[in-house]
Amino acid sequence: MKNLLLGFLLISTTLLFAQEKSIYDFKVETIEGELISLSEFKGKKIMIVNTASKCGFTPQYEQLQELYEKYGGDDFVILGFPSNDFMKQEPGTDEEIAVFCQKNYGVTFPMMSKISVKGSEIAPLYEYLTNKNLNGHSDSKVKWNFQKYLIGKDGMLEEIYYSKTVPTDKAIIDWIEK
Repeated sequence: MKNLLLGFLLISTTLLFAQEKSIYDFKVETIEGELISLSEFKGKKIMIVNTASKCGFTPQYEQLQELYEKYGGDDFVILGFPSNDFMKQEPGTDEEIAVFCQKNYGVTFPMMSKISVKGSEIAPLYEYLTNKNLNGHSDSKVKWNFQKYLIGKDGMLEEIYYSKTVPTDKAIIDWIEK
């Protein structure tokens, strides 16, 4: 009985602390190689999206930039995380990715260094985003490039949209505007 009670307390404490963790507890590397804390974005809604330059969804960069130009600032930011996890559709270096994004889509929203969003090499941020025990919201798998994770102003995961949902979808706009 004592072991059962201790086990229950351990699990309860683990879940409590896990759910208290927010996106602000993570540091990431920008595409320019600078280490930043996501706490820099406290008080903003954040869209985190895994990107790729050679994907059928790559034109979503245009809509992401459109959203950022309209809503980016004090209340909203988009963070792009290039990933080569799906059919090697992001083979370039960080420098090549940055040039591609700027030249082809005029991207001005923050882009991060290339990471893994699934598998044994998954980045800690994406481990958090995809694991309900860590994010307190839901389990998910990154199914493809341009999956969107919407983070509330409190740093907690609120919504997940898969690749086929375009960045300018009404549900995403409504979330930004509320």
